[in-house]
Amino acid sequence: MLRKKSTYKNIVVAAACSAIFFVFTSCEDNNTDVSNNQKKDFPSQILYNTYLIQKDSGEISLRFKAPIIEKYELIDSPYVKAKKGFYLEYFDKKKPEIPGKIWADYAIFYEKKNSYEAKGNVKIITNDGTSFATKSIFWDREKRQMQTQDTVFVMDNKGNTLVGANGMVAKDDFSEYSFYNNSGDFNAKEIPQTKK
Repeated sequence: MLRKKSTYKNIVVAAACSAIFFVFTSCEDNNTDVSNNQKKDFPSQILYNTYLIQKDSGEISLRFKAPIIEKYELIDSPYVKAKKGFYLEYFDKKKPEIPGKIWADYAIFYEKKNSYEAKGNVKIITNDGTSFATKSIFWDREKRQMQTQDTVFVMDNKGNTLVGANGMVAKDDFSEYSFYNNSGDFNAKEIPQTKK
C-alpha cells in the first residue's frame, strides 16, 4: 500500500511539474512576441514653438524657429525632425550684420550621417541677396556641401535669373555653386569677357 501511495504521489508531482513547465514556457513565448512587436520609432523628446539661438565667441551665429521638433533617439539611426517646417537665420563672419535665411515645410537631421534634409518649398537667401528656391536640399556637414536633384531657381541681387533643371551642388555657404542643365537670363554687362 505504501508503494501505491508513493507511486501515486510521484505521478501527481510529475503532472504538476509538467503543467507548471508548460504554463511558464507558453507565457514566456507570449512575452517575447509582445516585446518584439513593440514600436520603438517614437519621439523621446518633443519641443513646441522652438526658438533657439546659437552663439560663437559671444556673437550670434544662428537663430532657429520651428513650431514642433521631435527627437527620435531610441532607435539604431537616431534623428531629429521638424515636421511642420522651420525658419533659420545664419550669420557669416564676413558679413555679420546681414543674416542668410533658410526655410522649408519639413526638415530632418540624421545624427549618424551628420546630414540634414529639407523638403517642401525650400527657400534660401544668402547674405549677399542671392535667392534659391527648390523642392528639397541635402546638406552634408562633413563635406560642407549642399546638393539637390530637383530644379533650382536662382535670382541674384541684380535681377539676373538662372534655372538649374537637374539640380545643383554648392558649398554650404553658397560662395560657389554648380548647376546641371541650366538656363537663364543675365545682363550682358555682368558676363566677363574672355581673353584670346
